[in-house]
Amino acid sequence: MLVEACIETVASAVAAERGGARRLELCANLADAGTTPSAGMIAAVKASVTIPVFVIIRPRGGGFVYSGSELDVMRRDIAEAQRLGADGIVIGALNDDGRVDDVRTRRLVAAAGALPVTFHRAFDATPDQSEALEALVACGVRRVLTSGGAATALEGADRLGALVVQSAGRIGVLAGGAIWKEQIPELAQRSGVTEIHVRWTRFARMPATNGS
Repeated sequence: MLVEACIETVASAVAAERGGARRLELCANLADAGTTPSAGMIAAVKASVTIPVFVIIRPRGGGFVYSGSELDVMRRDIAEAQRLGADGIVIGALNDDGRVDDVRTRRLVAAAGALPVTFHRAFDATPDQSEALEALVACGVRRVLTSGGAATALEGADRLGALVVQSAGRIGVLAGGAIWKEQIPELAQRSGVTEIHVRWTRFARMPATNGS
């Protein structure tokens, strides 16, 4: 099981790598579900770890419907993340009806060039995940982060399993949503996922009982 650790500081990036994480998602403002980190933070984290660093590109907190000017900011931020050595990009754009904004998503994927793109948990706000998955495949997205639309990944395990089957290897399904260490065997068995996404500061503190 590949563990992707969501982090926002150099210290947590180093701790996650030492703890066995094999990929990082670098964010700022995790209290607001993550926004684009500063250029200095991207450079510092890249200089401190050897595992891949994926950078979230999200210009603000709140929803996932973006204006033309916000799209321009995101494209500029992608270019800066590329310049600083990012190994991947994390995005998420929706239309007013909650469906995947395929126009903006295609533009952001194009801006990322050769870098793999993950679509974050904006996916869980879509009204039809099966339809959304096909839209992301068509846009060239390489991976989708999701809890299966449930409050936690374990609660959404069966739906995650359906997405894994539907994906048929065309796009990766990255399970995320309040995952604790002792839940991994059941989550893997029920869903078939091979990658999980965790908030490292929470995941590193394994509770006596299942967390939520």
